[in-house]
Formats: sequence, C-alpha cells, structure tokens
Amino acid sequence: MHQDAVFRLAYLHLADPAEAEDAAQDCFIRAFRSLARFDASKPLRPWLLRIVTNLALNRKRSLGRYWAALNRAAQEQPAVDASPEIVQEGKAESRKLWAMVKMLPAKMQTIMYLRYFLDLPVDETALALDLPEGTVKSQTYRALKKLRQIISEEDPHLYGSVHE
Repeated sequence: MHQDAVFRLAYLHLADPAEAEDAAQDCFIRAFRSLARFDASKPLRPWLLRIVTNLALNRKRSLGRYWAALNRAAQEQPAVDASPEIVQEGKAESRKLWAMVKMLPAKMQTIMYLRYFLDLPVDETALALDLPEGTVKSQTYRALKKLRQIISEEDPHLYGSVHE
C-alpha cells in the first residue's frame, strides 16, 4: 500500500531507480524488524517515509554514484508529444529547477520532496520528519524563500516561468 510513496521519496533523494529500489526494500525490512517499536496509534506512512529518508540520505553520501545517477536522469528524454523546441525548452527548465532544488540544504530538500513532489499534507510531513506541524510550515516557507532566492540569482528568467 505504501510502496509507491516510499520508492518515489527514495528516488527523489537518490535520482537512480536501482538505488531507490534498494532503499525502499531496505526501508520495509527495517520497518518489519522494528515493528514492535511502532506506535500503532499513528499512521504508518509517515513512519516509513522517515525510515526511507534516513536510508536515502545515507546512500546519497556516496557522491560518485549519486552524481552519475543525476547525470543519467538529466539526459533522459521526456515522454511528451510536443515540438522538439518545446520539449527541449521544458527539459532545460526542468533540469535548471532540479539543479536549484539540489542547491538547497538537505533538510530543505527533504521538505520540498515531501510537500511538493510527494504532495504530503503538513500533518503527514510532520510525522515523517518527527517535527511539530508549525515547524514544518515554517521550514516549508523558508525552503521556498531560499529556492526563490536561488532562482532569482541563478536564472531570473526561470523565476518568471515558475510563477506563470
């Protein structure tokens, strides 16, 4: 039931499907082994997402694999029926935005992944990160503010297209 969300979060951190699969599998193994410590009064998904985040961040520290996977992901062709110019422009903007998200500190990246890439509500994000909801809201605000600053400094044109 939670496999897709766990895999997607691992993939957002690792940018490599094989590494993400391994992290997701490790997550479920660790969760199973730690099931006795799980608080059954709380939702399962945020707990699993916290486990996979920790596993993915540990894997990500191995920069050689990470950068190779990121470069492969940036070179993939989108599956869109559009003119080559539109596809290339969209692909370039996506790569720029992805690179700018990667410029954020790791904690801010995680907030962005959970809130915007996985579309988790504030309460589940708070559980996944083991933080109060107010802290998640303020960290989300700071992450977005920092991302806007990075975009305006790195590529002001992209800032305009993101807000349109």
